[in-house]
Amino acid sequence: MNTAWYGHLKFKSTPIFLAILASWGVAFLEYCLQVPANRLGSDVMSVTQLKVIQEVLSIGTFALFAWLAFKERPTLNQYVAFALIVVAAYLAAKR
Repeated sequence: MNTAWYGHLKFKSTPIFLAILASWGVAFLEYCLQVPANRLGSDVMSVTQLKVIQEVLSIGTFALFAWLAFKERPTLNQYVAFALIVVAAYLAAKR
């Protein structure tokens, strides 16, 4: 979803309706993976656990995306925030 939500910022001269259509296309492909993954995962994890894991993956891929696409390296505060999110995921997943 990072590409769908933020990728268009690299192409600000593109008309907004094309940016929206491209974002929807990318999001559709990601949903085609996420929905079946949640269905499979819900057999062994709670909805809360699935969501927290999804957030960790989303934040992690966003940090990589921001670095590669926009040359924004994470700051120390952001690394600490990411670590706290990982701790939250661990606590949510712990049975």
